[in-house]
Amino acid sequence: MNDMDNVAGLDKELAELKGFIAELKADRAAQKEKERREAWTKYTSLSLVFIAVLAAVATQRGGGYSSTVLVQLNKSTLYQAQASDQWSFYQAKSIKQNLYEGLQELAPRVAEVAARDDSSGAGAFKARIAKYEAEKAKIMADAKQLEQQQKDAQAAASTAAQHGGGMGKAISLYQIAIALGSICLVTKKKSLWYLSLFVAALGTAKLLQVWLS
Repeated sequence: MNDMDNVAGLDKELAELKGFIAELKADRAAQKEKERREAWTKYTSLSLVFIAVLAAVATQRGGGYSSTVLVQLNKSTLYQAQASDQWSFYQAKSIKQNLYEGLQELAPRVAEVAARDDSSGAGAFKARIAKYEAEKAKIMADAKQLEQQQKDAQAAASTAAQHGGGMGKAISLYQIAIALGSICLVTKKKSLWYLSLFVAALGTAKLLQVWLS
């Protein structure tokens, strides 16, 4: 009886061991099958890394455009102030020139006295008027140049602002793509990954459009 009991117990243990091994194999097979079905999630994680890198690039470029806007607006303000100073200087020269011209036309004797006071004789009076005319021409040229620089700076600021707005849209698209990809990893819905890639592609297209324009 003891031998039979021992044999029966051994058979039972063997059966339990076989059952355990079978369950272990089934679990391993199920795990491998799950890994095979979800292998695409590795590519999802990798795509999220690339999207995050592109978002960082877009953010950096957007910051550069914002800085450019501030710099160009400051330049525009400075050029406008300098141009205003030049026109004020021009106006002052015009007043002095008009004064001498008025004296020359309406009071020749006074003009001659003024010329003698200048220690240059009668010709010095006309020379003074010519000098003011030459100075006015240079001042006007400088003022117009400053105004053109102000316009150029204003245009550059406007262009940079447009580029910054476009880059902001690209950043928003990348953020949406990252959010969709993250939800995809949690829910294991492959369609969300495809949608994430599509939105990221739109963001990349916008980034290139702004960058190359």
